[in-house]
Amino acid sequence: MRASIFTLWYNIVMERKAYFTKLKQCRLCPRLCGVDRLSGRQGFCGTAGEDAEIARAALHMWEEPCISGTRGSGTVFFNHCNLKCVYCQNQAISRSSTRGIRVSPERLSEIFLELQVQGAHNINLVTPTHYACQIALAVDLSRKSGLGLPVIYNCGGYEEADTINFLGDRVQIYLTDFKYWDRLLSREYSQAPNYRARAIKALDVMVQCAGDPILDKDGILQRGVIVRHLVLPGAWEDSIKIIGFLHKRYGERIYISVMNQYTPPTGCILPDKLRQPLCHEEYERVLQYAEEIGVENGFMQYGGTVSESFIPDFDGHGVLKRNDFMV
Repeated sequence: MRASIFTLWYNIVMERKAYFTKLKQCRLCPRLCGVDRLSGRQGFCGTAGEDAEIARAALHMWEEPCISGTRGSGTVFFNHCNLKCVYCQNQAISRSSTRGIRVSPERLSEIFLELQVQGAHNINLVTPTHYACQIALAVDLSRKSGLGLPVIYNCGGYEEADTINFLGDRVQIYLTDFKYWDRLLSREYSQAPNYRARAIKALDVMVQCAGDPILDKDGILQRGVIVRHLVLPGAWEDSIKIIGFLHKRYGERIYISVMNQYTPPTGCILPDKLRQPLCHEEYERVLQYAEEIGVENGFMQYGGTVSESFIPDFDGHGVLKRNDFMV
C-alpha cells in the first residue's frame, strides 16, 4: 500500500513538472529571453515561478457581442505582459505586481469552474502568453472536473507559433490583436520591431487550430478567431494596410474588430501623436475602406466609446477562495 501511494504521488509530481519544462529556458513569446523562470529569474515580461499572477476574475460585459453575450464573459486578468505599449490602459497590472495575487494552476482551474457556475459564456484569458504552461495545466484539470465552456486566448498578437501549437485543443477561440503594420510604429510604441512578422506567423496557426467561426443558437462564438485592431491617432494609413491584409489572407475565416476607443493614458510620457484621442474622421476612413473591400464578418464601434471605461477595478475580485481571506 505504501509503495502504491508513493508511486501515485511520484507520478502526479512528475506529470505536473512536465507542464513547466518550457519555463526552464523560457521562449514562450517572441522575446525569446531564454531565462530559467523556475529558478526565479525574470525575462522581459517580468514573471517567474510556477504560479500565475491574477488581478481579477469576474464576468465581463465589454467584449464583442458574440463573446460577452447576455451573461458575460468569464474573464481572468493576468499580470505582466510581453509588450510595453506606451499607451497601455492596463499599466496598473501589465507592468506591476502590486495588484496581482499569485495562484497555483490548481487554484486557476477552480476559478474557471467558479466562473462557469456564475453563468459565464466562456473562459476569457486576458494577456495569457507568459502563463501558457500554467494555463495548460489549469485547463486540463478543470476539464476533468467538468468545465464545459470554450476557452478564449485574449492576447496582444505578439505570439510564438510554437506556443499556440503547444496549447492545441485547450483553446477554442483566439481573440487577438493585430496592432501594427509599420516596423517603426511597433518599435516606437511597443518595443517590438518584429511585431508584424511574428503576428502573421502566429495568426496563421491560430486560424488553423481554431478553424472557421462557429456560433451557437444564441449567437455566442464557440470556435474561431477574432482579430482586433485599435486605430491609433495619426496611423489610419497603417490601419488600412492591416485591414487589407487580413481580408485578403483570411477572408471570412476570421472576424475583424475595428476599435475606436483609444484614450491617452494619464501619468505617462507619450509621443506627440498619441497625446490626443482618435479623431472621428480617421476612424471613418478605416471603416470606409473595410466596406469598400468587402469586409462582412466584423465589428465596429460607434458613439462615445472614448469616454466609456472599459477598464475594471483590478482589486483581486474572484481570485482567492473565501476561506483565504480568513486569518
